[in-house]
Amino acid sequence: QVQLVESGGGLVQPGGSLRLSCAASGSIFSINTKGWYRQAPGKQRELVATITGGGSTNYAESVKGRFTISRDNAMNTVFLQMNSLKPEDTAVYYCYLRMWSVDYWGQGTQVTVSS
Repeated sequence: QVQLVESGGGLVQPGGSLRLSCAASGSIFSINTKGWYRQAPGKQRELVATITGGGSTNYAESVKGRFTISRDNAMNTVFLQMNSLKPEDTAVYYCYLRMWSVDYWGQGTQVTVSS
């Protein structure tokens, strides 16, 4: 069974930075895609960024140039470095893993950007 555990959320002022981490455990194959989605109150869950096992990345337009996704394959961990945070980045951030066409999700971590 695959489990994803996020950490690193919290409260930050506009313009600040946060780094999210997600550790995967269980039967993890190296061929997979990891990523982050987010869901703000009253809105649908949306893609933030993904990264393949080979390191190819994809970002939502709203976070390009501000967020950076990376992964440590040896540790089965994915990171999201978030800089220049804006109030509209406030949401629950969910870690995501796609492996053999099956999607796995973490429990989510709250990110609040407010002065």
